[in-house]
Amino acid sequence: MDNPKRTRSGGQTLVDALRINGVERAFCVPGESYLAVLDALHDRRDEIELVVCRQEGGAAYMAEAYGKLTGKPGICFVTRGPGATNASVGVHTAYQDSTPMILFIGQVARDQMEREAFQEVDYRQMFGPLAKWVVQVDDARRLPELLSQAFHRAMNGRPGPVVVALPEDMLTDLVEVADAGPSRRIEASPAASDLQAMHDMLAQAQRPLMILGGGGWCAEAVADIRRFAEQQQLPVAASFRCQDLFDNQHPNYAGDLGLAAGAKLAQAMRDADLLLVVGARLGEITSGGYSLLDIPVPKQKLLHVHAGIEELGRVYQATLAINSGMATFAAQAAALEAIDNPPYAEWTQTLHAHYLGNLDCPPCPGPVQLAEIMAWLRQRLPADAILSNGAGNYAVWVQRFYQYRSFRTQLGPTNGSMGYGVPAGIAAKLSAPQRMVVAFAGDGCFLMNGQELATAMQYDARVIFIVVNNGMFGTIRMHQERHYPGRVSGTTLHNPDFAALARAYGLHGEVVASTGEFAPAFERAAQCGKAALIEVRIDPEALTPRQSLSQIREQAMAQR
Repeated sequence: MDNPKRTRSGGQTLVDALRINGVERAFCVPGESYLAVLDALHDRRDEIELVVCRQEGGAAYMAEAYGKLTGKPGICFVTRGPGATNASVGVHTAYQDSTPMILFIGQVARDQMEREAFQEVDYRQMFGPLAKWVVQVDDARRLPELLSQAFHRAMNGRPGPVVVALPEDMLTDLVEVADAGPSRRIEASPAASDLQAMHDMLAQAQRPLMILGGGGWCAEAVADIRRFAEQQQLPVAASFRCQDLFDNQHPNYAGDLGLAAGAKLAQAMRDADLLLVVGARLGEITSGGYSLLDIPVPKQKLLHVHAGIEELGRVYQATLAINSGMATFAAQAAALEAIDNPPYAEWTQTLHAHYLGNLDCPPCPGPVQLAEIMAWLRQRLPADAILSNGAGNYAVWVQRFYQYRSFRTQLGPTNGSMGYGVPAGIAAKLSAPQRMVVAFAGDGCFLMNGQELATAMQYDARVIFIVVNNGMFGTIRMHQERHYPGRVSGTTLHNPDFAALARAYGLHGEVVASTGEFAPAFERAAQCGKAALIEVRIDPEALTPRQSLSQIREQAMAQR
């Protein structure tokens, strides 16, 4: 193939590599350390949309959400030092969420390194534990090679973030270099003997449970794994914040193993005689604080399928470990012969019934019932609506009482990172403008990246933001009351009028103080023709769906 060398700057070479790899959108906060890249992007502005954000944490979250939503590496550019440290929260999220992402960081000039120059940081040391790979490109002639490697590493095996440091003077060097070709997805495949062994294990099972999670999924893989579950009549649970991998209204759905997991589902995981874990790492939340399976050898037979070979046997020794990509495994699993009259068919029905029972919720204190609001939303929103959220007790209602019906409708950080919902919702709306996007945030969560409302307005991202305001860092207050009842310290918040703040940014803004006010407010927000924010003011006593703040405190006091 003819691949001629061309003379251009390092910045132009980098941007050419982005286009070759199909990049259509990048998120950034500008910095003088990578002006040559910004200049090269000016020439490609009709091909690559540059979304300028207000803080690097928000930009990195947007890139991570884009990667999660599309399966393609989310691209983020930030400047050195403070810009990179701000963006690190998005890198950590991408790592624990197995999301493909590439963070480009402007770096000090090469002749100034090792002097603690202005904003100088060694990014190999800083990001080493947070990323799949960290590289500094000191020679512009190596940009095509190293960027090809960055894209391949971000996408393949267990997907994740890659960090690329770009010395400022390298980006202005004129070099003669040929481009590399586009990166390609490479998937490991299950052996025929492993598939047969899996089929034999299923045929012998009395109480199997399939758990889906992790990254590397696509719509075809989700459809194939659904066919596999239907053919084998398997109950299916989702790992933490991966509920959109299986239709929550499907009769085989057993619920999610997250913070809002039903007690009966957790017990079913303990009682199962076969766990078929596909894509999930069985991390702390999904495993109930590592309490639902024995370490290192579970009492349940464990069949673990994962794209990253390093994950197999990392915590749990599997009865059968299969190193495979999700699409390849799901397609081959769906082609297996169905088990006739499996003895666990009734078990599947029972687990689904338990899941439906967990949708019911007793009234919470105060005039706003979040469970009723979520029940209304699951009737109102189209099946392809995208819901995003950050971290906080409010998210328990979002995950427990909403039903995700189609692939890539849930954007939530499995690393429990606050401030994610607002920027993730903006990235989702920019990526899928035809779909409805609803971004949830608590009051503390919102104020970590609320300034990105300006980004939403600048790019006409018509997200409906819902801020659940209880005047506190609710999750920390919950833990505080359990361990130090009545000793409130550091968890109270004095908040602005969020609706007025939204209007100051140019959004439509409303306040909801009772359950009945929500539906009309939402319809006005949906029809206003721009981004909108609804502040939902809830009683501080409504701390969890199962217990009020006072009940948590009283229980803790009784146990002292």
